[in-house]
Amino acid sequence: MHIGSKGWYVEKLKEKGVRRYEERKLESYKKHILANLLEKYE
Repeated sequence: MHIGSKGWYVEKLKEKGVRRYEERKLESYKKHILANLLEKYE
């Protein structure tokens, strides 16, 4: 998996215990939203 890919962001968020955001699975979001979420949870 490439660093900075959508899958990478999903994996990192799941490591932090985040599985859903606003009652939607992480996989349904676009990459730029996942990047912002990762910054928020760090």
